[in-house]
Amino acid sequence: MNTKVVIEGAADAAAAGEQADALVLVAPAPLKAALEGLGLPPEWRRAVESTLAADRALAEGSPAPTVVAAPSAPGGRILLAPTAPILHDTDDCRVLSEACAAAVSRAVLAGASAPLLAVAVPKEPRFARALEVCTLSAAATAWEPLEARESPSRRAPATQLRRLSVLNLSSQAAGWATALEAGRALCRDLVTGGPERLAPLRFAAHCEEAFAGTGVKVSVQKDVSGFPLLAAVAQASMVVERHRPCVISLELVPEGPVTRTVLFAGKGVTYDTGGADLKTGGGMAGMSRDKGGAATVAGLVRALAERRVPGLRVVALLGMVRNSIGEEAFVSDEIITARSGVRVRIGNTDAEGRLVLADLLAALKEGADPASSVLISMATLTGHVYRAFGPYVGAIENGAARAQGFIRALSEAGELLGEPLESTQPRREDYLLVAPKAPTEDVLSSNRLASVDTPRGHQGPYAFIDVASGLRGTRLPFVHLDISGVVVSPPDWQAGRPTASPIAALLETLEARQRG
Repeated sequence: MNTKVVIEGAADAAAAGEQADALVLVAPAPLKAALEGLGLPPEWRRAVESTLAADRALAEGSPAPTVVAAPSAPGGRILLAPTAPILHDTDDCRVLSEACAAAVSRAVLAGASAPLLAVAVPKEPRFARALEVCTLSAAATAWEPLEARESPSRRAPATQLRRLSVLNLSSQAAGWATALEAGRALCRDLVTGGPERLAPLRFAAHCEEAFAGTGVKVSVQKDVSGFPLLAAVAQASMVVERHRPCVISLELVPEGPVTRTVLFAGKGVTYDTGGADLKTGGGMAGMSRDKGGAATVAGLVRALAERRVPGLRVVALLGMVRNSIGEEAFVSDEIITARSGVRVRIGNTDAEGRLVLADLLAALKEGADPASSVLISMATLTGHVYRAFGPYVGAIENGAARAQGFIRALSEAGELLGEPLESTQPRREDYLLVAPKAPTEDVLSSNRLASVDTPRGHQGPYAFIDVASGLRGTRLPFVHLDISGVVVSPPDWQAGRPTASPIAALLETLEARQRG
């Protein structure tokens, strides 16, 4: 398992410093003014002020964390991490959280394993949750990729982050961050595990291990014949036993009466070759991370298991499949009857994720109560969402979800928690794009172009999912989150670091809705 960081709140800097081995100070420039309200001991402040007096660049917001020798400070060292001045309404808590991650990483390199983090947070409403976001980003620096940890040739770092004390963080906020990091770490593991390490059934085994003792019921369905679209995607993988598909069910039931049910569908394509419409020109690199939707749903369920939200029942279906190429591969022009009974003409086999989601959603909606349920699909679905929005979640919902204000609430939470999103509304053109072209089918899975070359290239897939799942025309609230632009940062699917976004915003939204 990954290194677990103990997160603690600290009300008194001097007392916390006795148990710490470094002081990490993060503040927007000008530093001297920003540090005024932190309540640091006078001798620590003098060490900081003398350093700022000697280095104008640092005082004005040098971009790199700086180690300062200070005998009076914890561990004899202070890490100064200034940010640029926070002046504009486009500045948000990520300015501080990114600096915290860099500073804590630098502190560990300097030899610290139990730093005290002090952050000068601006007193504006948009920074109300910044300290918690900074805590999360700092704790996440201890994470290492799954296969790196498991490598027999791995060299353990000289120092590792073991405990993180955060000045002015409440015990309640520390518990929230601890629960979130448990889920976010699982998500990061599941995103980065390679195509063989986390092939479908090995992904399932990892989930079984991760959820043991958490109260989450895990079941694995290896016979996927009841999911015809998903099974079609998996056709060419069936000849290799370790690549065969499965559907993972995660269920979390509260102790008392159930007042609300949230139903998740997660795209879990463990490797996407594009199938018969083969990805070329290096386009396959990083496609083991096309399971980011399933990974994110699993991470959220893990965090919810820690939080135990009263009255909230959670059911998640993760469609784990490999879109392989071979003589058994499904091809464009096939007509497949989905689990919902809708006849689907395949337009492009590289548009496979929407097929997986449609069958999962069809299963989830069976017996769902429109008055107390919401369905959410999560997927690294299109390149278009990144072309349109860059490193932000693309969110879209049907009228029933809009009436409940789901994406509005999710957006508000995301702004405070460093996981902002962009939202759009489904339009008639999206449904025209996937309208049947002949009486042989009810819906077309995609056009012939890549999503990045298609107008409204991530809204059209939403329309397909809505129709093919049988949700279209029902009163069930449905929300779709395309996380292709945020699954890793920087946006290099082969080398980027997984973000686990938008787990924090979703957790906050679901908890707030339960509180009423």
